[in-house]
Amino acid sequence: MIKKAEGGRRHLDKRLVAPIVITAFLIVYFLIFAGLCFVLPMPLWAKWTGLIVPMALIGVSLFVLVERIKEVRSGEEDDLSQY
Repeated sequence: MIKKAEGGRRHLDKRLVAPIVITAFLIVYFLIFAGLCFVLPMPLWAKWTGLIVPMALIGVSLFVLVERIKEVRSGEEDDLSQY
C-alpha cells in the first residue's frame, strides 16, 4: 500500500488512490444523507430508516475497500481470473 520511494520518502500505491477517494466520497455522502434525515421534519420510523440504511452502506463500502487493499497487496490484479 505505502512503499518507500528513493530517498526514504513514502508514497501511496497508485492502484489504491481511486478506491480510497471513492470510498471517502461515499462515506461523506451517506453521512450527509443520514444527518439530513434527522434535521428535516419526517416521521420517526423514516428518520431511523434514514440512519440505518446509510450506516449499513458505509460498513459495506469499508469492507469492500479493505478487500481491495488485500487484493492489491497480494498482487492479484485481475479478480476476474478467479471465475
